[in-house]
Amino acid sequence: MLALTRKIGEKIIIGDDIEVVVLAVNGEQVKLGIVAPREISVHRMEVYEQIISANKEAINSRKVNGLNKLFK
Repeated sequence: MLALTRKIGEKIIIGDDIEVVVLAVNGEQVKLGIVAPREISVHRMEVYEQIISANKEAINSRKVNGLNKLFK
């Protein structure tokens, strides 16, 4: 992990095409702006974990449905 100190308005570049800018700092809360190509997904971790969980459930559901069809 790379830990950096940035001030409001300062930016971090990831690769050639992802830009992270510090928009505001309020106490322990930091507001970030992220500019990335449309083909790159950007999510908060808790949202990303929900997406992964939903995808796993969908895969398991399809497997069960597929097995049900085989045994009918």
